[in-house]
Amino acid sequence: MATAEQVKALVRSHADGDDSQFYAVALQVAAKAARSGQNNVALELRELVDAAKLRRDRHPDQRPVPVVRPTGELAGLLSASFPEARLSDLALEASVQQQLSRVLVEHRQQDRLAERGFSPLRKLLLVGPPGTGKTMTAAALAGEFHLPLFTIRLDGLITKFLGETAGKLRLVFDALEETPGVYLFDEIDALAGERARDNDVGEIRRVLNSFLQFLEEEQTGSLLVAATNHPQLLDRALFRRFDAVVEYPLPSPPVVRTLIKNRLAMVKVGKVAWATVEEAAAELSHGEVTAAAERAAKDAILRGQDAVQSADLVAALRDRSATTR
Repeated sequence: MATAEQVKALVRSHADGDDSQFYAVALQVAAKAARSGQNNVALELRELVDAAKLRRDRHPDQRPVPVVRPTGELAGLLSASFPEARLSDLALEASVQQQLSRVLVEHRQQDRLAERGFSPLRKLLLVGPPGTGKTMTAAALAGEFHLPLFTIRLDGLITKFLGETAGKLRLVFDALEETPGVYLFDEIDALAGERARDNDVGEIRRVLNSFLQFLEEEQTGSLLVAATNHPQLLDRALFRRFDAVVEYPLPSPPVVRTLIKNRLAMVKVGKVAWATVEEAAAELSHGEVTAAAERAAKDAILRGQDAVQSADLVAALRDRSATTR
């Protein structure tokens, strides 16, 4: 139906965020379909374009963000991805889900808040053991808001020439203002450690002070997410700069059960003694439980079993526990 040139034009206009050109080409495709006698297809295309234009006009702040890739010096500081995950895809404790749901509600009703002089939660600090879903949360938030996820590369940000780091930080915070997205500072303790440590040097303290100042002044529409496995290493002043601090615990037995069921959704599972399985998963993170479930499924498949059994899960979980101690 669409010619090769029209398909390329659609891709280019989408990549450039040029809605007008995208809709114009789509209507050209609809017209060609009508001339070919595909009246139903032509009608559906026109209706889709009209509906998309209407949504854009009613909600201009929710228009799709153009596909963006960091260039120049930013290319060494940010990596971009475009997640499709949603918070409902994550198995998290109810308290964590509740806090994250609040973020969604505030952003989706930010106009109502703005009418009374309030802003939605935009700066989140996620703390908890490794593998408990902090990084995945940032991806899910990007997916929920249809925004790109920019991960700050601390190896590019913090160089041996510490005097350059504040300047690089400024570039990142300028990007927050210029390109809407979810910006993830992972392992933030590498940048924002306690200023009073004995082995600290003055330049490192100045970098932290710059970071705190940028956080204080940041008033963009982007969502800034910082994550750490070691909150005890963070400077106390950092906590005050965030709108919310979300604590990620190790998975409770109900969450362990959900994680395993989700990972084994594509294979047959026999009768599971959940109490024994949950006991074997004690002290493991979400990521470790998921990896153990995957290992159990692979073991069962390679042995030619028809289904994953409790014994497979328990063995994989205990092996995982032994290797992480």
